[in-house]
Amino acid sequence: MSESFEDFYKKQCIPALMKEKGYKNIYQVPRIEKVVVSSCLKEATQDSKVVEKAAEELALITGQKPVITRAKKSIANFKLRQGMPIGCCVTLRKKSMYEFLNRLFNVVLPRTRDFRGVSDRSFDGRGSYTMGMREQIVFPEIDFDKVDKIRGMNITIVTTAQTDEEAKALLKAMGMPFRN
Repeated sequence: MSESFEDFYKKQCIPALMKEKGYKNIYQVPRIEKVVVSSCLKEATQDSKVVEKAAEELALITGQKPVITRAKKSIANFKLRQGMPIGCCVTLRKKSMYEFLNRLFNVVLPRTRDFRGVSDRSFDGRGSYTMGMREQIVFPEIDFDKVDKIRGMNITIVTTAQTDEEAKALLKAMGMPFRN
């Protein structure tokens, strides 16, 4: 692939969205600000090594070192103390964000078992889209033999769109496989 995903957005998606939505200026066209990939682990309360292993896998998937997230307050029922490591999170921007989205739309989602498209109901009302992945092994960077446990993750795509309709049009133009 000679053209990057960012070039594809600039050369094909922006003109298509301007025509479809009637924007007069290219700066009115919504764009993707960042992608946040996070993983929260309930097993981390018993074993602190679980978070390190999940962080390694997240680093392989995103190509960036994750930040360890910690509990904000203690919850006795969950055996959780304030400050305990309970997950990890990566925020992708610019080039790494476009590379990740390209892999997500064209490689990872089609590899998912029983995949019929992503739901169009996962928008938050302000133009951001969140989806959950049940397993990390659908990513080609993960070596299946070295995986000790199947872990899920959340992927949030934050856009500058004002409404969910604008955000859906943007993601559809970029190649996100919605149902129907």
